Amino acid sequence: MSHSSIDRRQMLQRSALLAGAAALPSSASANHHEEKKFSLKKGDVILFQGDSITDARRDKKKQGEANSPEALGKGYPLYAASGILGSHPGLDLQVFNRGISGHKVPDLQKRWEKDTIDLQPAILSILIGVNDIWHKLNGKYDGTVKSYQTGFAELLKQTKEELPDTKIVICEPFVTRCGAVKNNWFPEFDQRRAAAKEVAKDAGAIWVPFQQIFNDAIAAGTSPQHWAHDGVHPTYSGHSLMAQTWRDTVGI
Repeated sequence: MSHSSIDRRQMLQRSALLAGAAALPSSASANHHEEKKFSLKKGDVILFQGDSITDARRDKKKQGEANSPEALGKGYPLYAASGILGSHPGLDLQVFNRGISGHKVPDLQKRWEKDTIDLQPAILSILIGVNDIWHKLNGKYDGTVKSYQTGFAELLKQTKEELPDTKIVICEPFVTRCGAVKNNWFPEFDQRRAAAKEVAKDAGAIWVPFQQIFNDAIAAGTSPQHWAHDGVHPTYSGHSLMAQTWRDTVGI
């Protein structure tokens, strides 16, 4: 098979995935939050921050290119961006992804100025927390629920001081009970989710209920593996559901 045929097939697969994301029903998230809409302005920057779930194998060599499919990765930031850009074609919006695989709250703190503050985002979305417990359980990190909450709160305090006009979106850390996710994750993982929600509330941030929408989808009859094959990293279906939920919740 020629390279052109392979490239065309990959393009069609990507287009089908994006179309699937756009077609997802909004009811999954609409039942769990108050809709929050606000106006975007011409040239606004939208930034996705986090760990491997956000990173989604993005091409870091192209991360300076706004709206680049390669730089946005293969997950929910790409799917969300495709819908946002298609819905606001005249605003010249700039969407970036700065998620890095394996990162925890302390890792975000170390790179925050360069990877967030300098980009001056109008909307800043953060999904962080699963590695803060996963690495602890693997003996690679000794952070506690308290240190997670304190560090996260400090990060948002810095952000609000340096970017007072930025709308902050905090995404709920989530897992599905399969793969790497064992009973020893609980109740601490739930405590960390609660800590993230409290941090979001204190900062006046928008809260995106990812764990709730996955819980509801699984309760409706799908398997945990359908949404996250290892319990942590979403499948294409999982990323699509996340993107639709994010857009519904944020209101853009």
